[in-house]
Amino acid sequence: MASDTAPFEPAAARAYRALERLIVTLELAPGSTTTEGALIERLGLGRTPVREAIQRLAWEGLLEVRPRAGIAVAPLHASDWLRVMQARRGVEAVLARQAARYVTRDTADRFRAAALAMQRAVIAGNAIGYLEADKAMDEAMAAAGDNPFAARLAAPLQTHSRRFWFRYQADTGLAAAAEHHVALIAAILDGDAEAAEAAALRLMDLLEDNARRHAT
Repeated sequence: MASDTAPFEPAAARAYRALERLIVTLELAPGSTTTEGALIERLGLGRTPVREAIQRLAWEGLLEVRPRAGIAVAPLHASDWLRVMQARRGVEAVLARQAARYVTRDTADRFRAAALAMQRAVIAGNAIGYLEADKAMDEAMAAAGDNPFAARLAAPLQTHSRRFWFRYQADTGLAAAAEHHVALIAAILDGDAEAAEAAALRLMDLLEDNARRHAT
């Protein structure tokens, strides 16, 4: 959920990014309803890109389009967080391993920037900044991993995970998760595929433990 987007980013992508942010940060409350017109006004973008963003988020399970009844934001059930994390585990290992093998100078710079932003967010206690850095890291992983199929599978799970994390972040904290993310980035930048996969799985263990604690 980077707050700044490139000026050449397509309007549909900007609409998706902005709407995703509203959902993840609970500004659009779980279980609430809205309308296409209200979202167009709120985002300040045209009908077509907003509609495309709504359709994409509906496919990802974050919105539900109800004919003649508006648009519903997906509810947030703590037990679903564990299901999300269980689904993420395998694909995150694949992406981490691939990223370590195929990381480029450009994606390495993106990983370093994400790690620095995450560390700064921890120091400042800035949950929104942390989420933005987390998304930047996920996007760097998708770009570096050279596996668009895995990246497309991971992206909606990562968004769901961030929404759960934001809901319960007062309990889970920033520092431990940041430490695991930074360790994963270090392994990728070292080009060590086995270490990257192991670091990704340790991160999934941490997040899954958080999810399991709130599911009971």
